[in-house]
Amino acid sequence: MDERKMAFTEHLRELRTRLRNSIIALILAICVTYFFAQPMFALLTQPFSVAYRQAGLGEAQMVFASLTEPFWVYFKVAMYAGIFVASPVIFHQLWSFIAPGLYSKEKRIALPFAFFSAFFFIGGALFCYLFVFPVAFKFFLSYSNENISIMKDLGVNVAVADPLKVRPTIFMETYLDLTTKMLLGFGLIFEMPLLIFFLSYAGLVTHRSLWKFNKYAIVLSFVIGAILTPGPDVVSQLLMATPMIVLYNLSILIAFVVTRRKEKAAAFETPPPGSDKSDDGDGGDEK
Repeated sequence: MDERKMAFTEHLRELRTRLRNSIIALILAICVTYFFAQPMFALLTQPFSVAYRQAGLGEAQMVFASLTEPFWVYFKVAMYAGIFVASPVIFHQLWSFIAPGLYSKEKRIALPFAFFSAFFFIGGALFCYLFVFPVAFKFFLSYSNENISIMKDLGVNVAVADPLKVRPTIFMETYLDLTTKMLLGFGLIFEMPLLIFFLSYAGLVTHRSLWKFNKYAIVLSFVIGAILTPGPDVVSQLLMATPMIVLYNLSILIAFVVTRRKEKAAAFETPPPGSDKSDDGDGGDEK
């Protein structure tokens, strides 16, 4: 009991050391990234600025509702960027903590898993930034109008009320919350092929079971899209559900390759029915 208690105490001490090193690295990274918070926020707003000009609204601008809002917005940007900057140190500390308890085969799988997990997450965030943001912002800003009281669909312009402009007023914190949630959501759903690969590698799922679940996965994609997207609008839901459906079917193809390789390997190792490896090779039975 004393030896087990000492081993457990050492384990906790090691965990405390790894957490301390990770927190120190994160704090130092945030201190550095805070000096670049404003340019990074401007880069994050670039798709919005382009859509704003294309909507004929002039130069894009944002406002803040309180005196402390810009500070907290830039601090959040620095914090998110600091997590990415400190991630090598954080993953190294995590790996140093769990590696002694892993077998050699598990260690060979863990490192590629960490690499491809980060790769797919960043790929999902970039997909959202480059393709989803421009389409979504262009659609939502299209509701701005110089005069919504004019009816133009009757062949002639008919004023039904006094002139009324509809102009967007975008708050900094609201925009940051919207974009970070969408970036995080797309980063997570792009992990699907990697998750399906390891589930099929472990033998928990096959391409046959995934294909049977495909029709339910389509419905589930729209439900998840409605949950992960900040607003209850159909456009954001569709923009997230469509990549999920494509990724799910891509995951079926990945599971097909993995399952077929495992089945071929199992068939090669298993002798055919009726064969007897104990025969001496003369093909006859003793009488």
